[in-house]
Amino acid sequence: MLKGMHVSLLIGPAIPLPVPKPLIDALQSIQVTSAAGARSGFQISFALHNNSPLHTLLLLAGGRVPWLRVLIVITVNSLPMVLMDGLITRQEVSGSNDPGQSTLTITGEDLSVAMDQQEFNGIPYPAMSAEARVALIVAKYAIFGMVPLVIPQIFSDVPIPVEKIPTHDGTDLAYVQKLAKDAGYVFYVEPGPLPGMNTAYWGPEIKLGIPQPALNLGMDAHSNVEALSFSVDNTKASLPIVFIQNPLTKFPIPLPIPDISLLNPPLGALPPIPKSIHLLKDTAKLSPMAALSKGLAEAAGSADAVTATGSVDVLRYGSVLKARQLVGVRGAGSAFDGLYYVKSVTSNFKPGEFKQNFTLTRNGLISTLPRVPV
Repeated sequence: MLKGMHVSLLIGPAIPLPVPKPLIDALQSIQVTSAAGARSGFQISFALHNNSPLHTLLLLAGGRVPWLRVLIVITVNSLPMVLMDGLITRQEVSGSNDPGQSTLTITGEDLSVAMDQQEFNGIPYPAMSAEARVALIVAKYAIFGMVPLVIPQIFSDVPIPVEKIPTHDGTDLAYVQKLAKDAGYVFYVEPGPLPGMNTAYWGPEIKLGIPQPALNLGMDAHSNVEALSFSVDNTKASLPIVFIQNPLTKFPIPLPIPDISLLNPPLGALPPIPKSIHLLKDTAKLSPMAALSKGLAEAAGSADAVTATGSVDVLRYGSVLKARQLVGVRGAGSAFDGLYYVKSVTSNFKPGEFKQNFTLTRNGLISTLPRVPV
């Protein structure tokens, strides 16, 4: 185990419990992936021998219990963080002729996978806004410690029962994601802040907040990244145009949507110039409020023309880099220094090593801040 870092692994049916010492001794590697716009996942590898207690884990995960829950907690410099809270979906055994060289690999996804198993078609939601429907659906998964964090829509649209009663379509996850897409929102389940708790977030992709410790490049003893590269895609920027239908003439009115909003401020002082126009033709079927929400979300995603990829050693960095938050970059030059949105993070742990690969994005060159926070 690395000095200053401790890994806790808990496995169990509904409430995970700390695994016995033989399982920790057999641990070979842990990989956790978290990304905006995608479901989080994990993969854990163990050394396997004939008398290993891991065979019991295989039996349980193979169908003796409905779900086998895995909780991964990383403590860096005395600060614990829940890296993953998910369910096992797959197990693989790689055999070997050499004793003790076989490997058990368990793969899983975050707790949203439990929401994607059973269809509930036809359940009515009379006079309920989209956010009320989401909160009601998430409440069914309180057994997993899932707490809804629902942000009301800027342009709310509550259906009138005498005109329309919304009904459930598909699985809980599919329906909640459809509601999020129609509103220009995102939905994901994030572990923490305490072990056993999970936050089911339904709302806009917020690019605000206190930035994480800065990533330093080319700063001698203060450098804390192993690699960092940048790219600019000038063809990615586009101007979305939504269509709002006039209820009297039934004629669609085109409305261009800017790529800047209160929740998506410019992180770069020199934004890209849109090279194309993206017509959101399906917005004509939506209400004006829903069409505007969808246009704002489309504009925010198309403006991220600057991308940075790299890797960091967690102990040298001094913290665990988190996805869906801001982080500062220093020492990369005036064009690329500044704040970025952490699009994805892949954490790789092995005994004696903990590294993270990351992808950052932002909507322009040159920092909007006179000084990047440390």
